[in-house]
Amino acid sequence: MSRSETNLAAFRTPSGEPAMNEQIQSKDLNTTVSATPDAIMQLGFAFWGSKALLSAVELGLFTLLADGPLSADALTTRLELHPRSVRDFLDALVALGQLERNDGFYSNTPAGAQFLDRRKPTYVGGILEMANARLYPFWGALTEALRTGEPQNEVKQGRDLFDEIYRNPAILSEFLKAMTGLSLGAAHAIAEKFPWADYKSFADIGTAQGGLAAELARAHPHLNGIGFDLPVVRPHFDAYAAQQGLSARLSFHAGDFFAQAMPSADVLIMGHILHDWSLEKKRTLIRKAYEALPFGGVLIVYDPIIDEERRRNAFGLLMSLNMLIETREGFDFTAAECINWFKEAGFAEMRVEPLVGPDSMVIGVK
Repeated sequence: MSRSETNLAAFRTPSGEPAMNEQIQSKDLNTTVSATPDAIMQLGFAFWGSKALLSAVELGLFTLLADGPLSADALTTRLELHPRSVRDFLDALVALGQLERNDGFYSNTPAGAQFLDRRKPTYVGGILEMANARLYPFWGALTEALRTGEPQNEVKQGRDLFDEIYRNPAILSEFLKAMTGLSLGAAHAIAEKFPWADYKSFADIGTAQGGLAAELARAHPHLNGIGFDLPVVRPHFDAYAAQQGLSARLSFHAGDFFAQAMPSADVLIMGHILHDWSLEKKRTLIRKAYEALPFGGVLIVYDPIIDEERRRNAFGLLMSLNMLIETREGFDFTAAECINWFKEAGFAEMRVEPLVGPDSMVIGVK
């Protein structure tokens, strides 16, 4: 299964029907289609399947099965589970398309083997681990957030989200891994779709572990890259670059992108950064990127860009609700909105390109 197929699969029901936004239309105008509650019920109980997957990731089920198929009894012992519902749990994952079962032995699907084995560089489970530990309980208060306009995370106890993440080493490590998992598919697409042969250097703004930087450097040996983030992130970036064998071409620059100038490079990249902030701060970051670029330099912004009619990219719209849950002022946006911010900053040439799943990139040339 390809990356794009994997991403698209996430937006379909277990039966393979298009999910959430696609309307059922009659092919024959003379035929009356009877409405049923099936799609409503599937969406209303979608959290059941979601939590089953998140618990499987938390338990390390897919990493354990990467070594070979195992029986339910063996998995019960190895994962230290109570025997009462193990088969229901495993068979539910089979029915959801997340495991395979043959002759009583369970194994990973091709997608699970590639993306949910913690030992592989293609592991995307970091973001699922964060979804399980943080987002799943916080989203239970969505109704309150909609009524108050206030975040539903640590802010409710008088604490700041980013202060909480960056002051706790264990939470920071998990957060940075989550950002790598969230960005890997887009990073691979950016490495393929952008004309990197025309440029020599890049800087990844808000780099986290450096997943994007490593993907670009691995795909294009002529590139040298910078990871720009807060000082506390340095050891995580350096360790990841060393693990990927890319320390010679990737360097870390410490800084706060609101307090300091951005590093100079041919291409600046902001991935899953802009949606954290208010409109004013979005404009500030784009303006600072413009100021740091040379003439002919490029800014790439990628996020789950919302479609212009706000009808199709359900994930982008739900991500914007997640910004309500997690931040004081953040929100997701359409490509047209982003292009207008680019124009305000002075960029002369802009274009939009889809990446994978819900993500697209907006490209601006100085």
